[in-house]
Amino acid sequence: MRADFFHGWRRAAIGFALLVAAGSASAEAEHALAMYGEPALPPDFVSLPYANPDAPKGGRIVMGNTGGFNSLNPFVLKGTAPWQLRFLAYESLMGRNWDEPFSLYGLLAESVAVGPNREWVEFTLRPEARFSDGSPVTVEDVIWSYDILGRRGHPRYLGFAQKIETIAQTGPRSLRITFNTKDRELALIAGLRPILKKAQWDGRDFGDATLNEIPIGTAPYVVTDYEQGRNVTLSRDPDYWGRDLPLRRGTNNLDEIRIEFFADESVLFEAFKSGVLTAYRETNAEKWAEQYDFPAVQRGDIVKSEIEHQRPSGMTGYAMNTRNPLFKDWRVREAMLLAFNFDYINGTVTGGRQARITSYFSNSELAMRPGPAKGEVRALLDPFAGDMPPGAMDGYTLPKGDGTARNRDNLRRAARLLRKAGWHIEEGRLVNDAGQLFAFEVLLRQGDTTAQSVFEIYRAALARLGIDVTISTVDNAQFSQREAQLDFDMIPIRRSLSLSPGNEQRLYWGSDGAQRPGTRNLMGVESDAVDTMIDKLVNSRARGDFVAAARALDRALMAGRYVIPIWTSTVDRIAHAKALKYPENLPIYGDRIGWMPDVWWHEEQSK
Repeated sequence: MRADFFHGWRRAAIGFALLVAAGSASAEAEHALAMYGEPALPPDFVSLPYANPDAPKGGRIVMGNTGGFNSLNPFVLKGTAPWQLRFLAYESLMGRNWDEPFSLYGLLAESVAVGPNREWVEFTLRPEARFSDGSPVTVEDVIWSYDILGRRGHPRYLGFAQKIETIAQTGPRSLRITFNTKDRELALIAGLRPILKKAQWDGRDFGDATLNEIPIGTAPYVVTDYEQGRNVTLSRDPDYWGRDLPLRRGTNNLDEIRIEFFADESVLFEAFKSGVLTAYRETNAEKWAEQYDFPAVQRGDIVKSEIEHQRPSGMTGYAMNTRNPLFKDWRVREAMLLAFNFDYINGTVTGGRQARITSYFSNSELAMRPGPAKGEVRALLDPFAGDMPPGAMDGYTLPKGDGTARNRDNLRRAARLLRKAGWHIEEGRLVNDAGQLFAFEVLLRQGDTTAQSVFEIYRAALARLGIDVTISTVDNAQFSQREAQLDFDMIPIRRSLSLSPGNEQRLYWGSDGAQRPGTRNLMGVESDAVDTMIDKLVNSRARGDFVAAARALDRALMAGRYVIPIWTSTVDRIAHAKALKYPENLPIYGDRIGWMPDVWWHEEQSK
């Protein structure tokens, strides 16, 4: 994006005149926009299909985070802010229906229009849209928000900003964004950018991460209290402008959402058991089965809820930093996978109750199919066949152990691959021809007891190969800083993926951001095949082409062997106070971030 792109309103006025002159380029305004096909909900829908429009208002929920925070600005690289603020304290022009793969409905915007090929998108603001201080949301606020996020925001906003050719006011309450690249998803991404109040930042550095100012957003909740590093309280705004919108009916029912911070996960869980917290998300099936017999559960004060979902597994595991020469060679990464005795580790840590992630899109039709690539998937990958690691074309499956603790067969295979990659044993240690020791550091958050248990087992296996592993546990602030600066060899990774993957894939594993501080491409993937498959994803018009591109992308990533995957689940496990209720009608995404506690409510007496 050019540095002077958003300078003043002169350019906006010129853009408006040009658009008026080009009236033939206009398109009919709609209430919603879908990535593929038509939105499921009609213009006159009453509420979201999984919300309870009759839910009572009142009560509170207390949730927990690990680590701490030193900022209330979730949009910049500097500082650490409670991640929930992005979703609870700010809104965008449009909002999601979590019961569809990817469809947006008007929120701050009352309507949306797109060009014939989605080369531009135009939004018209609702006249009643207001910030929490009562001031109206203006086109100037919207344009400034796109500008400041693209120039001074977190690097995750940069990719979208670079694809904007022009942005201009087209009427008292409308603006048009024109893109400089073919990408059908950009219109939807534009609708999901957070809208901030320009006047709050007048004369201030947007990158400032200090805590001396409460954020002014448009959302149903506002920050009403905080203690640095310890807690944040958000209260439901009684004057919230959008409470009667169909998209909001039956949502945001709780009067107060409080977030408490704890040193580590074990302390957080004890706080839940003692009643300090009223809701807790459990990711370990073994713990769910064995450690939820404490008094509050026995009395019925705490309820264990399992919420099924149909979303892809995404990728959870341990990423190898391929910027480190140790992990450049796919044979070394395959050796790391062979040494990771998943069956034994899973049995030890989760009681074997959770299945392993087998691809980036497990549990969905987007996952790669077993065996050789066929049909359109093969045609997409053929141009890159000679450049991808083995398995992309012929099929790749994760190594499976022999069921024993020592996992001898896989360790022997790992040793052979390491020898082929130039590593050999000298005096019990793995070295290369230059005498360099094969040694690396695993970076973990303090209090991540699950990862620590995993790596104690894994480190012993790697030691039998002559590999020296250091496990470093650091506090939340240090972890975030080192992650942002790419200062790690191996690190935990979790990437939640949707049923409509798109431009976020560039953030996760696109070459453009591979070397950039703050990137979400922790592995450092730089692959022409991956980049091309992402392009195919975002520009597919037909569902079949989209699915083929997703499966081809899955193959390229899995064959790349960038991550050691661990376990997944098709249910979300939430333990909560019995007064906290959720609807019987569940969306396909289940308990997706942005859903809990959006449609929950507080009810003292069960009906």
